[in-house]
Amino acid sequence: MTKPIETWLTDMDGVLVHEEKVIPGAPEFIARLREAGRKFLVLTNNSIFTPRDLCARLRAAGIDVPESAIWTSALATAQFLNEQRPEGTAYVIGEAGMTTALHDVGYIMTSHAPDYVVLGETRTYSFEAITRAIQLIEAGARFIATNPDATGPSPAGSLPATGSVAALVTKATGVEPYFVGKPNPLMMRSALNKIEAHSETTVMIGDRMDTDVLSGLESGLRTFLVLSGSTRPGTVDRYPFRPTQVFSSIADIVPLVTQEATDE
Repeated sequence: MTKPIETWLTDMDGVLVHEEKVIPGAPEFIARLREAGRKFLVLTNNSIFTPRDLCARLRAAGIDVPESAIWTSALATAQFLNEQRPEGTAYVIGEAGMTTALHDVGYIMTSHAPDYVVLGETRTYSFEAITRAIQLIEAGARFIATNPDATGPSPAGSLPATGSVAALVTKATGVEPYFVGKPNPLMMRSALNKIEAHSETTVMIGDRMDTDVLSGLESGLRTFLVLSGSTRPGTVDRYPFRPTQVFSSIADIVPLVTQEATDE
């Protein structure tokens, strides 16, 4: 028998917002979770912003999410590195979301013989910084990347993202990075641990089959796919795995929060 849903994980871009604009039903979904006293986390592979930045961004769109309920690939990466090598050193290509997360766990940023080269998302990739990263990896630094997304959206079209730059570094060094963010189940497990949730009673909501649904599936979670973001209806059947349920948007999921609350 399927257990009731007690905790919720949801992607942000394509589920709650789309290029800074709120997706209808998103404010009501978060409000319903909070009213029902449900533990939840908003997950994002974007490592540019700190949780405080993202909290403000969501609030500007009309969605009231506490800073503590946001979990980024930067936070997951910092936690992973702190568990692997406490108080280590890193050469970072990234922005405030990544550097702040590493500072907060006691890491030192350096370009001299670091333990790790950490590649995150950034708006302006520097050829000099990428060259230095390649040289440090060749000298023995371990290669970590926050997420494997090859492109990101923009009003003008696709932008190169962490996965694309990681491929460049790999081509130059022959070293593959360890990706921490989705679809790595590590990102999901760290999120579950943060809110003391169990996989059997948690659902993952996302708009991408290859990251959100796959990571949820591999972590033993139920998965809800919404068609308000990257995945189009006709492409779902092309994958060898399926989400638990498919919805047009987050608005269709709002009633399930109360339903699950009253079914217990």
